[in-house]
Amino acid sequence: MFKKLSVVLLAVLCSGFNAQKNKSSQVERPKLVVGLVVDQMRWDFLYRYYEKYQNDGFKRLLKEGYSLNNVHINYIPTYTAVGHTTIYTGSVPAIHGIAGNDWFDKTTGKNVYCTTDESVKPVGTESVKSGSHSPKNLWSTTITDELMLATNFKSKVVGVSLKDRASILPAGHNPTGAYWFDDTTGNFITSSYYMNELPKWVNDFNNQKMPEQLVKNGWNTLLPIAQYTESSPDNSPWEGLLGSAKTPTFPYNNLAADYQAKRDVIRSTPFGNTLTMKAAEAAIKGEQLGADAITDFLVVNLASTDYAGHRFGPNAIEVEDVYLRLDRDMAEFFKYLDQTVGKDQYTVFLSADHGGAHAEGFMEEHKMPTGFYGEDNKEFNTLLKSKFNVDNLVAKVTNNQVYLDDKLMTDNKLDADQVKQYLIDILNKDKSVLFAVDMKKAGSATIPEPVRTRIVNGYTWQRSGDIQVIYHDSWLPTYSKLGTTHGAWNSYDSHIPLIFMGWGIKSGESNKEYNMTDIAPTLSALLRVQFPSGNVGNPIIEVIGK
Repeated sequence: MFKKLSVVLLAVLCSGFNAQKNKSSQVERPKLVVGLVVDQMRWDFLYRYYEKYQNDGFKRLLKEGYSLNNVHINYIPTYTAVGHTTIYTGSVPAIHGIAGNDWFDKTTGKNVYCTTDESVKPVGTESVKSGSHSPKNLWSTTITDELMLATNFKSKVVGVSLKDRASILPAGHNPTGAYWFDDTTGNFITSSYYMNELPKWVNDFNNQKMPEQLVKNGWNTLLPIAQYTESSPDNSPWEGLLGSAKTPTFPYNNLAADYQAKRDVIRSTPFGNTLTMKAAEAAIKGEQLGADAITDFLVVNLASTDYAGHRFGPNAIEVEDVYLRLDRDMAEFFKYLDQTVGKDQYTVFLSADHGGAHAEGFMEEHKMPTGFYGEDNKEFNTLLKSKFNVDNLVAKVTNNQVYLDDKLMTDNKLDADQVKQYLIDILNKDKSVLFAVDMKKAGSATIPEPVRTRIVNGYTWQRSGDIQVIYHDSWLPTYSKLGTTHGAWNSYDSHIPLIFMGWGIKSGESNKEYNMTDIAPTLSALLRVQFPSGNVGNPIIEVIGK
């Protein structure tokens, strides 16, 4: 009897050992990772419209996921291309090389758009401008690259966005595909960097003519307009216009005709986000993302929040309606993931590439500090000529940075440091300027943290300017007299939401301080893959594990 029990016990122990051995012999990962980056989403938008959100969108993320409430962007300028790149590389512009949406190339004297690549051809459109793009200007690997490397390129990675840069840069150097919206055709397109023709599923999606269906009934508020008590009155004087509308007021009954006249009008409406979500669902189905044991990655950028914010300002009823409809779109998307990939079989994170400032008119009306500033090559050059007797010493002013003409200074035997310091001294006397800093000497500049570090992190010496200008809080460039913009170090531009939910993620929240650069290494730790090559962040370990 004792002998039989011993044999049974030994068999049970061996069975348990073998099960544990088999379990540990396979790396545990989710079937699918989904990155949702909501363009221009300030952190406070999680709660500004909270009572109007339904249970299965933003509230599901907050309830089931882990929310980091004190995450900041740790560089300037806080622009779209830089934000998306930083999220997925865990790095900063000084290392990953994406210094802005565009920048000035001193060697050629030309502007450079972050993803333009004249060596590739458009696929899905005849427009060279729309389709000739690639990640060639990106110097570092992304978390999506590292997943591909870890699985010997068996994973599938797909990027989807209305914006080329928000699909291309996060999807990395060798994804399955990256797709963006083409204003000339109303279709999602790609470039020959990725493939020579669109996959059948993309063509099938485009053939549905979904944009026309989405805009055909115009745009009215989701709820009765009197309920939009979190926003300024409709037709506030600082709001811009949409399409052929004469005033920024609901309803926008001419939206269908406006779309036919100029397809990019859908970008500033909630239907741009709906279109993107449906394209993401088509990508899951078409590429069979999350259908097997090898982890896949879906990059999704919701860009209409940014276009609407720029056009109307963050306190407009239009922007509130975009968020309320996005909440419903996300609920539908999560339901689709539950049904196709399986609840708790995928991991999703939600964040933003940057925030957005309140409109200047809104701030002035409510007695908050604000104003407009101008950056003018001609004005700077006039000042410098009066001192150094040389024309056009300033080659370009962009990204709140001044680019000096190195060749002109050398040819005229001028001391570059002397020229820079003279202009810095003038800038620091301007009432709109908080600090003007020599970017090469920012690390030792007598300015407070975190501004100093954010200048250093944002300084890409091959692509950035010579002088960084930091303007006073809530001062906006003159081109933003209607609506708003972003780019500053301040909390309204740099304080972003970050929520993880799903496989391998705890429920809860934290007010500990983290940076945007911590997102990629957290995903690396979750997926057990190498950190991206230029990573400077750290894993947020409190979110990982059940």
